[in-house]
Amino acid sequence: MYRKLIYFPRLARGLATTSGPSILPPATLHLKSGQSFLGRSFGAPKSIYGETVFSTSITSYTESMTDPSYRGQILVFTTPLIGNYGVPSNTAPFDAHDVGVVLESQGIQCAAVVVSDVAQRFSHYTAAESLASWCQRHDIPGITGVDTRAITRLLRDQGTTLGRITVGSDTSLPAPKADEFWDPSLENLVDQISTKEPYEINPSGSLKIALLDFGAKANILRSLIRRGAAVTVMPWNYDFNAVRDQYDGLFLSNGPGDPTHCMEAALKLRPTLEEWSKPVFGICMGHQIIGMAAGLDAYRMTFGNRGHNQPVLALASSGSIKAGRVYVTSQNHQYALKLQDPFPRGWEPFFINCNDSSIEGIKSTADSGRNVWGVQFHPESAGGPLDTIEVSSVLLA
Repeated sequence: MYRKLIYFPRLARGLATTSGPSILPPATLHLKSGQSFLGRSFGAPKSIYGETVFSTSITSYTESMTDPSYRGQILVFTTPLIGNYGVPSNTAPFDAHDVGVVLESQGIQCAAVVVSDVAQRFSHYTAAESLASWCQRHDIPGITGVDTRAITRLLRDQGTTLGRITVGSDTSLPAPKADEFWDPSLENLVDQISTKEPYEINPSGSLKIALLDFGAKANILRSLIRRGAAVTVMPWNYDFNAVRDQYDGLFLSNGPGDPTHCMEAALKLRPTLEEWSKPVFGICMGHQIIGMAAGLDAYRMTFGNRGHNQPVLALASSGSIKAGRVYVTSQNHQYALKLQDPFPRGWEPFFINCNDSSIEGIKSTADSGRNVWGVQFHPESAGGPLDTIEVSSVLLA
């Protein structure tokens, strides 16, 4: 018995939207270490400098690109196909559930993106535009058609490397000289991205939480207000100690760049940690600021950890976290705290990375009289696994 196959030519790929022209202008990625990769340009037709990093995340390219921690960086995606589900509208209300945006900030934060294959068609029920048009609207260049596997292996072997993307007629120019590359880590990127004035979200919340903004992802704010907190967002170097009695807890956010540029914040935090008994919690950059205030040093990693699949081992129990268990986490950082023995008095390691043994968290000891936790990863994800989603709830207990 034979079955007749019916083909619907008008429906073939018909539900996907074409993202732009099929012929793209030339583009080149130059690395300071001497390698060049020729591809095609999409997004903004402009040439830029930046720090070339890679992310192993498979999904959530829109969340990664709007993460303020990527400021000044040329973001290489190891996943071959990027852009296939487009970009959603990035508008949301300000209320007890949302913070004005759908993604992680109002615009693209990375300096450029590098992909193996940018999708020429996209399809998703929330999609409002293509990756290419979104990048062009935000004046962000992209390069496609390059071997991202080779680029990633180079970055793994030699470490995060300064780079330049040239577009159009600039591709015929010689590669930049070593002293022409721009190093964003020399600048205080946190000061560029942090709020300049305090503002409040969900003022009717039952708990009052202050948040020092080093470049906070929107989902950190969402996670707090959806748990009933009234959040006051403050500049990164705000003197919280002067107003601490008005709040039930302090949150230190993630942020871009070298934490030593924010030593002012660590010094201002130190008396709070020594004198205040209310909860303090830090993520990523915030975790490093807590560590420096406690007496630990921060150092630059070879290529950092960026992706949604970083395993961490819990060394201590706290709330839903159980010592001895491994948790899969979402991360985006170039710097980490140095593991030292002995640890500063009143502090202990909380998590350690299962791949490179770097510190992934610290906490105050039970006998210290403090209630302080810091984690290098993002428990609130966006995107990524939710293994540790409850770790920051200690702030709202």
